Amino acid sequence: MVEVVGESGPAVLLLPGGAEAVDGFFPGLVEGLLADPGCRVLLYDRPGNGPSDEPDGLRVAADSLHDAILEAGIGPVIAVGQSLGGAAALLLAAQHPDDVAGLVLLDPTPINDPDLAAKVARNARLSVKLFDAPVIGSLLRGMLRRSARKSAARHGMDAETREAMLTITDLDAAKLGRAVVGIEDISRDLDLTGIRHVPAVVVTADRKPGDSIRRAHENLATALGATLVSWPRAEHAVHLTHPVEVLEECRKLARTVASD
Repeated sequence: MVEVVGESGPAVLLLPGGAEAVDGFFPGLVEGLLADPGCRVLLYDRPGNGPSDEPDGLRVAADSLHDAILEAGIGPVIAVGQSLGGAAALLLAAQHPDDVAGLVLLDPTPINDPDLAAKVARNARLSVKLFDAPVIGSLLRGMLRRSARKSAARHGMDAETREAMLTITDLDAAKLGRAVVGIEDISRDLDLTGIRHVPAVVVTADRKPGDSIRRAHENLATALGATLVSWPRAEHAVHLTHPVEVLEECRKLARTVASD
């Protein structure tokens, strides 16, 4: 279902990570963008996310998002994507450049690096096996929940943000495995040369300078002509560990798009 919140201003498309539903994934972001600078926010669960069981989610993400934007009648959009949602945002921009007015990529899955994309696929397949094992799966879910609670306490998250953090750690491993099907081929075929004109920001988690994912994000920012941003203690779920900073980056890009 396609839903548009807000009546005027730059259009923003929110793309959650993993196979998560958009509802509740970005706590406070919709309200913040409506209040300042005044945006229309498009809410849509792309194939393989939320209630959708589409088996080839990432393969068909760009076309599905294109159709949703047409249905909403509000394009071009600023695509704000976290993790696998960032990958979907890139694919939308690459395959349907007229649909995208700006990009905010929040610790995106590094589909610009075929080796890392292949590693993501391998890890997803391994996770499916481990989480399906009764004892090991239960232990892993417990570890994830404890890690989420510690992160919430460390960052002083409010109740809504803490709930979002706990929700994304209670993952559906099988669904996540389906969501990344084909990511290796997608990465090898990715062509970003046609979207350098799009204003963009790449937010990367607080990793060591030599970290392979950080390097991939640096290379992505260079390829896009984008700003690379990171904050101390930022985690992969940067929209939850640093919601104020993420909102401000979205606002800055929205103002840039509006002024253009």
